[in-house]
Amino acid sequence: MLKLIYTENSFYLERLAQSLEEWVTTRTLVSLRAGASFYIEPSTASFLLPANLPHLRQLEVFVRQDKTDAIALSICDAEYVEVSLQGTWLTSDPEDEEGIFVTAMNYAVEFFLYQLWQEANHRASVPKD
Repeated sequence: MLKLIYTENSFYLERLAQSLEEWVTTRTLVSLRAGASFYIEPSTASFLLPANLPHLRQLEVFVRQDKTDAIALSICDAEYVEVSLQGTWLTSDPEDEEGIFVTAMNYAVEFFLYQLWQEANHRASVPKD
């Protein structure tokens, strides 16, 4: 399962071993016990990856083999590829843009997507000469 945490200025991607159903159930129980409300709905999330990342072609192969329509890749321009995911959106305020997006896909797609996201963040944090 992949969990995207959206904050005011950015997002963070995590890969979890827990199933989507288990995670949502646990989150619901914690909220009920804490007396906190939250909103949950089917949704789509998108983010960009640099088009020149190593192994991006391997992800494209896995996406073509995945028949669930949980993920789509689109070329934005010469520099970026848009990743669109189908999943579930959870937030404390339905009008807010901050929250958590969760999705489950086949293991290989999740693995390569997470690795590519880490590589993109590493490249962005390394100063250029």
